[in-house]
Amino acid sequence: MPRPEGPFEPIPESALRQALAELERLYPDADCELRHENALQLLIATILSAQSTDVRVNQVTETLFERYRSAEEFAAADPAVFEQEIRSTGFFRNKTKSVLGAARRIAEDFGGETPDTMEDLITLPGVARKTANVVLGTWFGKPVGVVVDTHVGRLARRLGMTPETDPVRVERDLMHRLPQDKWIFMGHAIIWHGRRVCSARRPDCANCTLADWCPRNGLPDV
Repeated sequence: MPRPEGPFEPIPESALRQALAELERLYPDADCELRHENALQLLIATILSAQSTDVRVNQVTETLFERYRSAEEFAAADPAVFEQEIRSTGFFRNKTKSVLGAARRIAEDFGGETPDTMEDLITLPGVARKTANVVLGTWFGKPVGVVVDTHVGRLARRLGMTPETDPVRVERDLMHRLPQDKWIFMGHAIIWHGRRVCSARRPDCANCTLADWCPRNGLPDV
């Protein structure tokens, strides 16, 4: 029988180490599933992925990245046309402003090259720490922080790594609990586990090999 719901249970360090080792065993090739060939494409795909799926974004960018190949070309795009090109990703008006605005800043202030520091990236329209961490970790290989999307935030709470719901506070706790050399990989691995096993609607605890160390084993989502 599932245990009754109770207060937040922090996962002990020994259990956390075993859970992380299991994630490495399960997903040795965990990586970003947004298709890209350079930092600019990854930045734009990540902006488009908000409130959308990687599958949908990849469908859109398959043609989008053939049409626009540089920050200058994105910056020169007709907003009305661009809105229709990305419409299926949702929130297309705001995303158009973010993508074209970020491209303009990159073209004008960074010589057309996507910045490779957190300080510069978060000055771009539509870019906060999550998007910046995706670009810095996946493309530049810099473990500056931990990507915190909805999957990572949810599983971090389920696994007892944080009681927080605010992404910035979740990231702070993960940076404290995870070894820095695992920040990039674990961000991807936790996302993969959330998509494949521990879904928000129905966590598959019965078939989850992390269950032995999970404080929320058998309990609904938090």
